[in-house]
Amino acid sequence: MQKKKILLIEDEPVLGEILLKKLVEAEYDATWTHDGEKGLAAMRETRPDMILLDIVMPVKDGYQVLEEMAADKDLRTIPVVVISNSGQPVEIERILGLGVKDYIVKAQFDPDEVLDKVIKFIGGRPDAVLGDVASARSNIHILVIEDDAFLSSLAVGRLQKEGYRVSAAYDGDQGWKALQQDAPDLVLLDFIMPVNSGMNVLKQMRADAKLKDVPVIVFSNGQVQEDPEIAALGVEAFLIKANFTLREVVEKIEAILKKYGKL
Repeated sequence: MQKKKILLIEDEPVLGEILLKKLVEAEYDATWTHDGEKGLAAMRETRPDMILLDIVMPVKDGYQVLEEMAADKDLRTIPVVVISNSGQPVEIERILGLGVKDYIVKAQFDPDEVLDKVIKFIGGRPDAVLGDVASARSNIHILVIEDDAFLSSLAVGRLQKEGYRVSAAYDGDQGWKALQQDAPDLVLLDFIMPVNSGMNVLKQMRADAKLKDVPVIVFSNGQVQEDPEIAALGVEAFLIKANFTLREVVEKIEAILKKYGKL
């Protein structure tokens, strides 16, 4: 199957490198140019299936690129997603008025969101990305034991989006019952919870023949990872609640599952 062509027009080196790497890893045919003029030349030469466009750039900015595209019958139908610097309503209104399909605000930038939008507008993620990995993930059960309903819903939603089978429990007792009913492949465990603490749940797991080897990632306040008793119970990773991102959660889970031969 021929790869879909993506043209990235972005002058920030770090952001450009991140996006290019993400697109290439997803097996798109991705090209990166660093200003609007070179971007226009590249799109006329390669006729990409989609464009990711920065607004504030040297030589020609994103607005000028969009205006020239709108005036060119061969370019005006190419879907464009703008990477917006400010996200101000006046800027968003202007770019949407120039035919842009969608936008991403740099301050809230997530490479996975960019990839999701690419998939949305050019007909789906390449088979190489879905294939065996998606099939493997659908057979992996992750249990989230977390009493903060908002944090739990964020984690569950993101992991389901990644293709995992996910269940949730909201205190230690619920978590222990869930563990006994359906032993998971990995547990995300809060330590400070009502009814039964995460520490107690972890001790119960390590004393149970079916659960003693299940890998555990602990949501912590930054102090528990220094506790030798906890270290002795075999925690795979600690995530400090005030600092971690959902992307970090996904990456740690992937690394641990690969370590255990499940991915």
